[in-house]
Amino acid sequence: MAHTTRGLPPEITVLERGWLSANHIVFRGKHSGTAVVDTGYCAHAAQTVALLASALEGRALERILNTHLHSDHCGGNAALQAHWPGAHTSIPPGQAAHVHHWDAYALSYTPTGQECPPFRADALLQPGTEVVLGDVPWQIHAAPGHDTHAIVLFEPHARVLISGDALWENGFGVVFPELEGEAAFAEVAATLDLIERLGPRTVIPGHGAVFTDTPRALEVARRRLDGFARTPAKHALYAAKVLLKYKLLEWQQISLTDLSAWASATPYFGLLHQRYFGDQALTAWLHSLADDLVRSGAATRQGELLHNA
Repeated sequence: MAHTTRGLPPEITVLERGWLSANHIVFRGKHSGTAVVDTGYCAHAAQTVALLASALEGRALERILNTHLHSDHCGGNAALQAHWPGAHTSIPPGQAAHVHHWDAYALSYTPTGQECPPFRADALLQPGTEVVLGDVPWQIHAAPGHDTHAIVLFEPHARVLISGDALWENGFGVVFPELEGEAAFAEVAATLDLIERLGPRTVIPGHGAVFTDTPRALEVARRRLDGFARTPAKHALYAAKVLLKYKLLEWQQISLTDLSAWASATPYFGLLHQRYFGDQALTAWLHSLADDLVRSGAATRQGELLHNA
C-alpha cells in the first residue's frame, strides 16, 4: 500500500491498495469537509478504517462515494459507516433499489462468488451534475462498459480524472455485462472516447499507480478492447482467470477440490464454461485455468494446493 500525493492538489491523498481492494481517494477540504472515493474489499475493511483514520489526521469521515458497486470498490462501506455513523454515502444511479432492499445477486456479489456486507446509500451521483470534493467541483460522467452503472469523476481545472475501472495504466476491468450476454464492448469504446475528450493530465485509477500518460493508456486499452471484440472467447478466458485470481488473493491458498466446489457454486463460472468452453469438462477447464495462473507467475502449486503468488 502506498500513499500518493505527487502531482495532485494538496487536498487529495491516494491510498494505493493493490488488486483485492481498490484504491481509496481521500479528500480533506477546508470548506467542503472530508470524503473518500471507493472503499476496498470487505476482507480489508479493518485496515481500510485504520488507513483512512490516519489519512484524515483526526478529522471524521463525512462522505463516502463509489465509482461503481463491485465488491472491491464498496466492500468497506459498511465498516466505514459503522466507524463514522454520520458519513453520507453516494452511489451511481441504477442500483439504488438493489442496495435499499439488498439484493446480493443483482449487485453481482453472488454471481462472482464475492462478498459485500450490506451498507446504506443516501444519495445518487447523477451523471451530468457536479459534486464538490476538496473545495472544488468535480464533474460526474457516466462510464458504462466494465459496469453498466459506473461513473468517473473529472476536475477540469487541474484536469484530474478518477477513472475507477474504466481505464488503468495498462488496460481496464473485465467487461462484466459481456459475461451475461449483453453487448458492451461498444460502451467500453465510448467511455474511452469520453476520457480522451476530457483530456486528463493526471489519472487516478481504481487499481495501480496514479499516471499521467493518458494517450498511451488509451492506446493500450483500445488495443486490448479490439482483441476482445474480435475474439470474445479471449475476453471470457481473461475474465475467468481474473475471477479465479481475485478469490485466490482473498483465500491465499485453496485445494483444487475446494476450488472446483466454489466454481461450481459461482454462477459466472457456469455461464463462462457453458457459453465458451463447454467442450471441456468443468473440472478439467478449472485445472487448465489454475495451470495458466501458475505459468504466468500469478500462482504456485504444491500437489493439490494452489497458492497465491
